[in-house]
Amino acid sequence: MNDTDPRDGDRDETSDDEPRRLLIVEDDAAFARTLSRSFERRGYIVHNAAQLSEVEALLREHSPGYAVVDLKLAGGDSGLTCVQALHEHDPDMLIVVLTGYASIATAVEAIKLGACHYLAKPSNTDDIEAAFGRAEGDATVELTERQTSIKTLEWERIHEMLAATDFNISETARRLGMHRRTLARKLGKHRVK
Repeated sequence: MNDTDPRDGDRDETSDDEPRRLLIVEDDAAFARTLSRSFERRGYIVHNAAQLSEVEALLREHSPGYAVVDLKLAGGDSGLTCVQALHEHDPDMLIVVLTGYASIATAVEAIKLGACHYLAKPSNTDDIEAAFGRAEGDATVELTERQTSIKTLEWERIHEMLAATDFNISETARRLGMHRRTLARKLGKHRVK
């Protein structure tokens, strides 16, 4: 590793054999454990947090160069808020957002708040590490000729409103003029697992 790369190890340590530091913000304990073990096998020092308060406490003691953040966290915390806090702590940190509720609206917000990439679940360690390596944009990506369907537009509108209400299902349903059970059914039907 290059000791001048700010993403390698803690900022105050310059040892060539210092492992990379990763923060995983995920409230699904089983998935977090699996991801942690996988990254540890690849030489990362991994810290875990399940909510924003834990992230803030960890940042007082550690300076990870990488972070993986779940978009929807238990306890009402938003992954977008975590992304913002991580980016404010260190603008050079490479942050990948994972979500089972992928949408253009939340992807755009995550990138604007400081994430370098946005992946739909299920994503594995290879996908996440590749996303860390693709922090820069790619102007050669092919543009699609396919038009957006009405179902896709509805899905995007729902997710835009979910992001605006900080993932409050009742408030989202109210703003969309939809019954809460109808919205819950739509979300359950389309959830990426």
